[in-house]
Amino acid sequence: MRRAARYNPDLVRMPLIALLCLTGLGTTCTIGAFPALLPELGVDARLRDWELGVVAAAFGFARMAADVPIGLFIRRRLAAAFIVSPAVMGLGVVLLATAHAFPALVAGRLLMGVGQAVGVVAGLTALLQSYAGRRLGAALNAFEFSAMIGLLIGAGLAAALPAGFSWRTVLLLAFVPQIIGLVLLPPILGALRGDVAQAAAAGVTAPAGASRGARTLVGLAFVAGALVAITYTSVEQFIIPVRGSREFGLERPGLARLLMIIQSADLVALLPLGMLSDRHGPARVLGGVVLCVAAGAVLVGFGGVGTMALGCALFGLGMAGWQIPLSVLRRQTPRELVAWRTALYRVGVDAGMFLGPLVSGLAGADQLGAVSVGLGAVLAGVGAVLLVVGSGDARAP
Repeated sequence: MRRAARYNPDLVRMPLIALLCLTGLGTTCTIGAFPALLPELGVDARLRDWELGVVAAAFGFARMAADVPIGLFIRRRLAAAFIVSPAVMGLGVVLLATAHAFPALVAGRLLMGVGQAVGVVAGLTALLQSYAGRRLGAALNAFEFSAMIGLLIGAGLAAALPAGFSWRTVLLLAFVPQIIGLVLLPPILGALRGDVAQAAAAGVTAPAGASRGARTLVGLAFVAGALVAITYTSVEQFIIPVRGSREFGLERPGLARLLMIIQSADLVALLPLGMLSDRHGPARVLGGVVLCVAAGAVLVGFGGVGTMALGCALFGLGMAGWQIPLSVLRRQTPRELVAWRTALYRVGVDAGMFLGPLVSGLAGADQLGAVSVGLGAVLAGVGAVLLVVGSGDARAP
């Protein structure tokens, strides 16, 4: 009886999407705090620009390198991934927070990237298997909504904690919400078995064949996902911290407030965009958000603090479409291949997350404006093509 009293059976009856959202919120707090801590980390470790770029980029590199092995693992061991993710993520945070040498800092970020990749691919696979159909866009954006709340909480901690706290202390405190995932692990595993089995019984499958137009849309969506990832990490993890700190003299609270503009705008647009994607087809919505990301990136790279703040707002609105390419992917993917193709998609996205801060760091602080304009121009071209090609996209099945 005592053992039963410790466990709340009501948690088992929570929908899988609710459990995954709560877990995602706790996972992303550390990631939200990190960009505002980057300048202090660089000064503390006496890193040069390219070294700072490598530390920031190591997270995305680890995710990119691990995605395919993770996809193969999750295809057969989806439940185990929810156990592995917080363990590896925690090891990386502790290593990063206690490291002083450049190689150890990079190793900490690599472990954080692997842990995050396991959790993301596992969560997305569970959603894509369980919520195929008209609810998919809303489910994906609800998952992203919770992750953005976690990022916002992490950035808020970095802004609100006393300046006397070292970046290492702030990083460790931002990791505490990860406990949510450990507490919810038993009901997640129970809900996962029930919801996935129900989806399989419903016989949700992809079309037997794919038209040339559908394949074009899938290819464009994959390209858009990778480009948005490059721009996201360039802007949030390098251009805003470096420009804000060196050109405008912003300290940790000021940098965190700029990042919170992105996250707040993202939160406002996430759920409406998910519903629009389900109702009108994902391709046209994706084209619009890609154009929004392009405009935001250009504004962040130029002008004063006010222009940068406006760019952050536009950038956040565009980032609300972060998950929409997966809706395109799911429409053309049989259920048994969802984990594998999701992992392949994440390779492109995480390659972008690795290349963004690395390219920005190699370019140097005096070339950040050119980097933002180049990314904005390419994104604008892809967004325009998506709007044209996606005009004939049928409603989601």
